[in-house]
Amino acid sequence: MAHSQIDRNERRIPTRREAIAFRLKSLFLQARRSSRDLLDRNIKRFPTASSIKTSTVLGESRTPLWTEHDPREKELLAGKIHNLRLAIRRLDGLEVAGGEVFSFWKHVGRTSRFRGFVEGRELREGCIIPNVGGGLCQLSNALYDAALKADFDIVERHAHTQVVAGSLAEEGRDATVFWNYVDLRFRSAKPFRIEARLDGRELAVRYFGEKNGRAKNGALPQISKSFVSDDIGSCVTCEVGDCHRVVERPTNADFGTTAFLVDEYWPEFDEYIQANKKHCDALFIPIDGRRFRKANYAWTTNGFAKVTQSFYVTAARSYSSRKLAAQGASRQRNLLRNYERLAETYSRRLSYDMLHVVVQQDLLPLLWRSGHLGGRTFDVLMTALPMYEIQRRLDNAKSLHPESKTLADFRADDGLVEAEREALKNARRIVTPHSEIASMFPRRGVLVDWQKPVVPVRNRTKNEKPVVVFPASTVGRKGCYELRVALEGLNVKLIRLGPDIEDEGFWNGFDTIRGDKNAIESADIVVLPAVVEHRPRKLIHAAAWGVPVIASAACGLKHVSGVETIEASDTNILRQKILQAISS
Repeated sequence: MAHSQIDRNERRIPTRREAIAFRLKSLFLQARRSSRDLLDRNIKRFPTASSIKTSTVLGESRTPLWTEHDPREKELLAGKIHNLRLAIRRLDGLEVAGGEVFSFWKHVGRTSRFRGFVEGRELREGCIIPNVGGGLCQLSNALYDAALKADFDIVERHAHTQVVAGSLAEEGRDATVFWNYVDLRFRSAKPFRIEARLDGRELAVRYFGEKNGRAKNGALPQISKSFVSDDIGSCVTCEVGDCHRVVERPTNADFGTTAFLVDEYWPEFDEYIQANKKHCDALFIPIDGRRFRKANYAWTTNGFAKVTQSFYVTAARSYSSRKLAAQGASRQRNLLRNYERLAETYSRRLSYDMLHVVVQQDLLPLLWRSGHLGGRTFDVLMTALPMYEIQRRLDNAKSLHPESKTLADFRADDGLVEAEREALKNARRIVTPHSEIASMFPRRGVLVDWQKPVVPVRNRTKNEKPVVVFPASTVGRKGCYELRVALEGLNVKLIRLGPDIEDEGFWNGFDTIRGDKNAIESADIVVLPAVVEHRPRKLIHAAAWGVPVIASAACGLKHVSGVETIEASDTNILRQKILQAISS
């Protein structure tokens, strides 16, 4: 493509009359395109699906999101990224049938404030202007660039009338769009899948499917002749005072806030949030637990510019949870449904200026899969091992104890597991008090201290025989099989703090009773050789009382004084440690 170079001093100032003429012309062309598309049966929407299961990448395009460093441009860049976030949600996962025509606007739809779009950067008549829905050309450019690499047939494409030096447009690989008559349309002889994603730094577009023969693309529509310029004016930074497009915006070097998205209360995370928040940040909580006396939601709400609550979702979750058993697959499925509802409620209230998100792990894969974390940086408040690691451990434990009723009772959906894995790869920091979880992320992990309760001085009385407390229900993942082997033949009294879910006769032959949490205070030792354990509060309570604690590394208490850590499956070491503790 031939271009002519223009001098920056010759840039012509657009007039109001030209702007009005442009608008009238646009309305006419939009109406004409709408009427034509109504009659054209080849222009249709395609569904999101997963039938095209192939690892063959036909074409890929990656472009950076933050392309300007002037702080005055940051707000419009954030608006552009927000618009991209909305648009790719309508494209990601689409599967287009062979021979069918994909239309950009048929799927993205009109970019209006009513549909959530905001002002972003748009190139028009030689200037970067603020416009609702601005910035979507980055997406259309990437779609076109990847389509060329995939050898698709290009049905309709319009180049930008002015080319930014160093951009895809300078290589002739751009495709401008303007609702709805300036469209991008292409097709493939074979079915293909579109994946469009944002991370914190770039936009990525990929096509998957079977390879085509090389396309034969002829001349395509062009709005007008293109020319290259290294001096494209921006309405935000332009100093030409007599131009009707000049935008008076206060320079806000601090533009951009952090949103803290949390669920169940953890004192460690509450302390971390309070130490890292700013006065302009926002807190998203289920309900104000301190105000409504709900200890499980007792987050500190002081010092935030905005506090958002989700009353309906929280009430519905509380009601549905009451009807479920304390353990089992049905409870886990119910938890996931409620996490999804809460995540969706939060996501609808994330404004475009929330450039950084600190999100509790339960909500992470759902927000990532729905695209709401795209274009943002984010940290994770990690409450558990990653799902893929939990399920690997449970599968291994099930192979050792095939008779267990609980070790295989639930596995999360593969898509959700993969979404969490991808999100964790893209997270900036992993914040957790759990030492084993932190060790999985050596470069990004932030290990915060477990909070020990303040307890009175313990008045110990000698038990008739050593008392061992198992501070959990009798389920496989808590290490009940390992503890049973380790205690075999020992003259001890075992107190369990939960129901026997594995089997009513699981502890037959042992001197054992069911107890409550107060049993910990009079114990000689507390033991939890768990395969998976994420909330070791009872162990922390025991350590605070000065009761010796033996716990597996899976309990995450490596750096807590009074806790001795062992490997979960090593019953010989577990037995030795128990004998040492009760004989001292």
